[in-house]
Amino acid sequence: MIVAVTGGKGGVGKSTVAYNLAAQLDGCVVDGDLAMADLPASHGPDLHDVLAGRATPAEAVCEDGPVTILPCGRTLAGARAVDSTRLADVLETLDRAHRWVVVDSPAGLRADVGLPLAVSDAAVLVTTGSTAALADALRVRELARELDAGLCRVVLNRAGPEPATATVADRFGAPVVAVPDSEAVATAQRHGHPVSRTAPDSTAASAFEALAAAVYSCSSV
Repeated sequence: MIVAVTGGKGGVGKSTVAYNLAAQLDGCVVDGDLAMADLPASHGPDLHDVLAGRATPAEAVCEDGPVTILPCGRTLAGARAVDSTRLADVLETLDRAHRWVVVDSPAGLRADVGLPLAVSDAAVLVTTGSTAALADALRVRELARELDAGLCRVVLNRAGPEPATATVADRFGAPVVAVPDSEAVATAQRHGHPVSRTAPDSTAASAFEALAAAVYSCSSV
């Protein structure tokens, strides 16, 4: 199953959600932001190489870290050399090899944002509670509808002690999982690990576990 983790505004924690969701699902996370990669890198081939025809998806997938990952290159030259239209084929190839494929999608509303949504089986929309983030996320919600990408959950990231989950759920027409603003998440990120490994008893780890359970339930619909 291919799950696109998306969100209109940059800096809302989309990569963090994708990485931790893949860890909970024991899946493969793909850094699909071809110009602004944010997930851990590797020393071997990456998504730039795959989309430029220099490597196969299997050759670029890294399985020796805490989360199985297809990383993306970080050079402008690498981004310019790719054929982004091949991304759908890459994701479908990975889908045949892995039970779960979680795609960290680009921010904004550029054309490449729609590529993971077009091929995904479900979408997870990430936002914070700020007015700008919610407005941009709503625009991506409309794009997901146009591309028939079912919205499984909205993640209200860096939520305060009393997140307005009911209000957000009403605006987006989907259930909400609140992930608290947490030092446990920041520490896990600094070490390149999912929070379930570094702080398994934390509130944030429980939130990502709940998100994974929700995504799993969407796969059964």
